[in-house]
Amino acid sequence: MDFTPIINQIVGALWYLVPIAILAGILKSPWFKGVVGEFIVNFSARLLLDKGKYHLIKNVTLPTEDGSTQIDHIIVSEFGIFVVETKNMKGWIFGSPNQKTWTQKIYKYSNKFQNPLHQNYKHVKTLESLLDLDEQQVHSVIVFVGDSVFKTDMPENVTFGGGYARYIKSKKTQVLTESQVIGIARKIEQGRLTPSFKTNREHVRHVKTIVADKE
Repeated sequence: MDFTPIINQIVGALWYLVPIAILAGILKSPWFKGVVGEFIVNFSARLLLDKGKYHLIKNVTLPTEDGSTQIDHIIVSEFGIFVVETKNMKGWIFGSPNQKTWTQKIYKYSNKFQNPLHQNYKHVKTLESLLDLDEQQVHSVIVFVGDSVFKTDMPENVTFGGGYARYIKSKKTQVLTESQVIGIARKIEQGRLTPSFKTNREHVRHVKTIVADKE
């Protein structure tokens, strides 16, 4: 018995499930979450921060002594350099500044992840060294996006969504001159590795090596 007509009917009836499955995979991928997080930060910066005072530089990979470090966003202003780390997560978030790891909880599922303040510390120190600045001039900012809720008190520089812009604007003491701001933005652009698939791939390989060494 020839089952070809039956198979063709089944395929014809279910063909639409293939693109749906592909789309679902894309929506759940780390790449798409990164795109969403970047869009929210970029949109909030353009909407809530004065372009004349705050200069946004996106997706910066800087060389370090042991490889490279990748910074989601850098915002340069007379009120300091703001180093922004984005976390696209859902569920309840538990953590404190001094804890090595924080906890993500979704119903009965719990997941430990690196304290993002510690993660961003290397970014901050790399910029301080590159730009010859002190810790009063460079600020760490953590932005959570996605369907997440803080279940413990967070420091003021750990924010949700567009709240990071309020934190940035709360810094009102001028620590850099206008000419310094222009020079710093130029130096970051000149010092960064060229944005490309190769740069990103090599950075990911470096991060995987660090993780493997720790394990």
